[in-house]
Amino acid sequence: MEDANNKPRPVWGAKAIGHEIGRTERQAYHMLEAGLLPARKVGDKWVADANQLHALIKGEAA
Repeated sequence: MEDANNKPRPVWGAKAIGHEIGRTERQAYHMLEAGLLPARKVGDKWVADANQLHALIKGEAA
């Protein structure tokens, strides 16, 4: 479901990011480490914006 105001919706951790994109935690972690997903590390946790993840999946990401 897309946010009507397009506000950032942070998704914390490889497990949650994987769930958001339909991948396992391990698959998401490898994609994150390889720089294939729009995310960054904050401390020892990965964080991504759900809207950017969905845009990437739909092919709308720049």
